Amino acid sequence: MAQAADHPTYGPELEGFDYPYEVRHFKFTSQGIDVQMAYMDVKPQVPNGRTAVLLHGRNFCGATWGATIAVLTNAGFRVIAPDQIGFGKSSKPLGYQFSIPQLATNTKQLLTSLNVTHIVMIGHSMGGMITMRFCLMFPNALEQSVLVNPIGLEDWQGEGVPFADIDEGIKVEKATTFESIKQYEQKFYYAGQWKPEYDRWVEMAAGLWTGPGADVVTKVQARVAEMIFLNPVAHEFEHIKVPTVLMIGQLDRTAIGINRASPDVAKRLGNYPKLGRSAAKRIPNAKLIEFPDLGHAPQIQSPEAFHKALLKALDVDKTPHGTNSQESRGRV
Repeated sequence: MAQAADHPTYGPELEGFDYPYEVRHFKFTSQGIDVQMAYMDVKPQVPNGRTAVLLHGRNFCGATWGATIAVLTNAGFRVIAPDQIGFGKSSKPLGYQFSIPQLATNTKQLLTSLNVTHIVMIGHSMGGMITMRFCLMFPNALEQSVLVNPIGLEDWQGEGVPFADIDEGIKVEKATTFESIKQYEQKFYYAGQWKPEYDRWVEMAAGLWTGPGADVVTKVQARVAEMIFLNPVAHEFEHIKVPTVLMIGQLDRTAIGINRASPDVAKRLGNYPKLGRSAAKRIPNAKLIEFPDLGHAPQIQSPEAFHKALLKALDVDKTPHGTNSQESRGRV
C-alpha cells in the first residue's frame, strides 16, 4: 500500500482498505452506465425477522458501521450496509448525474435484488439525507427510519450560501488532504476535540482522495458536493409518513458551504439543537433523542451510549453486546 505524507493511500474503489465483513457487489445499469454497488449483508445467528439498512455519510463508507452491525446482528437483525455509487468500494462513474433521489433509487434497486422489504433504515449525515428522500419516495418499503445527525435539515442555498460550480468544486476536492479533513471535522463535527481513533476514517477518505484514482475521485466528489447543496429535503418534512427517530449530537455544527458563506449567514447555520427540534415537530410520528455532549457522529464518539439508545428506539429490549468488536471508530 502506497504512503503519502506518512498516511496510507487507497485505490479508486478503496482497494487496500479492509472492511469488517465480506463485501459483495450488486451489478446494474444506471443512466446507461454499467456500475456496481458494494455492500455488506450480515446475517444474525438468531434472527428476529427484521432487517436494518445502514447508510453512510459523505466522508465515511459502509465499513464505518462495523460496530453497529455487530450490535444489531447480536440483537437479531439482518444488516445490509451499502457503499453508495461514487463512494467507498462502489463504482465512481465520470459524467454520472448525482442526485439524492438517484442514490435513494439505487438503494431501493439493491434491496429489491435481495428480496428485502419492510426495513428499518438508519442513515447518518448524507445517509440521513438519503434516508429522508427514501421515506418520501418508497414509504411502503419501510417500517421505521432513524436519522443520525442528518444533513439536509436546512436549505443552505435558501439560507444564503452562494453556489459553487463543479469546476470550483474540483479545485476544492483536489486540495483535500488528511490535515484538511481532520481540521474540518475537528471544528464542525467534534466541537474542537479529537481522539486518535478518529484518524482511521480520516485516513480512509484522504487515502481515497489522494490515491492512484485521485483524478476520478475528486471529479466525482465535486459532483457529490453539488448534489448535496442542490437537493434539499428540508421543505418536505411534513410529507414523511414513516415513523422516524432523530438522534442528534448537540455539539454538531455541520453546514454545507459554510466556509463560503458571509459571516452573518454562517453564524446561523448548522445549529443542530435547533434544527433537530424543529424537524421533530414537523415530521409526523417523529421522536427526538438528544446527546448533549456529542457531535456529528455520536455512533463514533460514544458507541455504547449510541447503541443503547438505538436499540431502545428500535424496541429491542436487549443489552447490546460487541460494541467494541472489529470497528468502533469513525468519521462522516
